[in-house]
Amino acid sequence: MKKLIFPAVFSMLCALNSRAQKTTISTHDPNWLKLGIEGALPVGDISSSNSFALGGVLDAQWMANPNFGVGVASGYTHYFAKNSNNGYGAIPVGLLLRYYPKSAGFFAGTDVGYSFLTDVTGKSGGFYVKPELGYHNYHWNVYAFYNHIALSDGYPNLQTIGVGVIRNLRFRN
Repeated sequence: MKKLIFPAVFSMLCALNSRAQKTTISTHDPNWLKLGIEGALPVGDISSSNSFALGGVLDAQWMANPNFGVGVASGYTHYFAKNSNNGYGAIPVGLLLRYYPKSAGFFAGTDVGYSFLTDVTGKSGGFYVKPELGYHNYHWNVYAFYNHIALSDGYPNLQTIGVGVIRNLRFRN
């Protein structure tokens, strides 16, 4: 699987770069709905019990100025267990912060908030932080991320590294 991820991401970046439009991120269309998919590999304590994580992203973003976006981050991620167990899920609800130096190219950001857990006995969730680095243009974001959900009371923290692709949908006022 690791051998497939790098060529796929590299191909996407090349294709997106060749089709990138010379449009400026504008405060005339500041409202964005972001829909996407993420794939991740568990690291740390959960890597021995989980094989991978797959999730959907649903974010709402407002451009405070042409370079800085704020919003609400949510979605669902399912952690697939290595054994006969069915795995479990996480539903994040957080603050989205993004910095776009140019109208297309590099971006950096983070999501911070609380992630609710599903199918975990005795634990409802924990604080999460998810820094991202990636490439964006007017319609797409392709990024790498690290997601850390801090749990307490003897539960292992949920940590993953992964890649994601998001489609940006804009709504004019």
